[in-house]
Amino acid sequence: MPESSSPSLSRRAFLQALAGGGLCLGLDPARPLFSPPSKEEEPLFTFGAVADAQFADAPPKGTRFYRKSPAKLLAAVKELNARKPDFSIHLGDFIDRDFESFKTMIPIWKGLKGPRFHVLGNHDFKVADREKALVVERLGLDRLGPGKGYYSFPWKGWRFLVLDGNARSLQRFPKGTPSWKAAAARLEEAKKRKAPNAMPWNGALGKKQWAWMVKELDRAAKRKEKVILFSHFPVYPPNVHNQWDDREIVKLLDGRENVFAWIDGHNHAGNYGRHGGVHYLNLPGMVETPDTTAYALVKVYSDRLVVEGYGRTPSRRLAGRAAGAAEKEKK
Repeated sequence: MPESSSPSLSRRAFLQALAGGGLCLGLDPARPLFSPPSKEEEPLFTFGAVADAQFADAPPKGTRFYRKSPAKLLAAVKELNARKPDFSIHLGDFIDRDFESFKTMIPIWKGLKGPRFHVLGNHDFKVADREKALVVERLGLDRLGPGKGYYSFPWKGWRFLVLDGNARSLQRFPKGTPSWKAAAARLEEAKKRKAPNAMPWNGALGKKQWAWMVKELDRAAKRKEKVILFSHFPVYPPNVHNQWDDREIVKLLDGRENVFAWIDGHNHAGNYGRHGGVHYLNLPGMVETPDTTAYALVKVYSDRLVVEGYGRTPSRRLAGRAAGAAEKEKK
């Protein structure tokens, strides 16, 4: 896949973006996001990230304005193309319902220059039972990984794991099938222990994908690759939107020194937490509000991530384990 570095943001472009509300700067004031152009360190690479575009040809429901999403996504594509990310990823719920909705969104997404990736969301499977098995292929994920919607890819010394939190869920499979029954049993178990995330719209990885994930993490450690995991569902902090297997995942990642971040969507309000040195970043949903967008450009450095947020997405500086410890000592 082609690789290129993202250009520095000029002072003029920065001031124009700030005046127009294009950038939301929610950073530590002691650490300005942008240095003067002549001194700004170039990132290793950058990537664009969008969560929950969730289009449907349907009237608004609450704070969700489904028909506004194509225009928001088109504007995001134009801006990201101008910023030239190395790749871009949508974090699930590309559509809200109806298989036909993909026809509207996919051509817009294909307007992005460079490699494009998808994470599977619960609403992506809110289609007719006969169409559920077609979603992976429709999003082009049948060409990646094991062919089930989860896969990994390397990028300049980093490893990205794209997970499918629907592998054990009520959305992905027709009601009454063995896979659906297994998911229903997992949900009942969560309800019995009164887990806050025991909700029918969540899911889990399942044994096969779990084994694959552990194997990929082990291989990345041997290769000395830093790891970022993408999922539609959050796993931390505790929340009603979290995957059913959130506690097990956080425990697993705590002991992995090379794991840098878990990035997701699903919770449209957005969220953030840090546990065991791992950043857990929940990007806000694009579908929310009639006129405010939500997406990000993520700049990857050897020791940190800088998230440039657009619209409702806060900007953040996420330091690595060693850097984070050093900053804590200074305070």
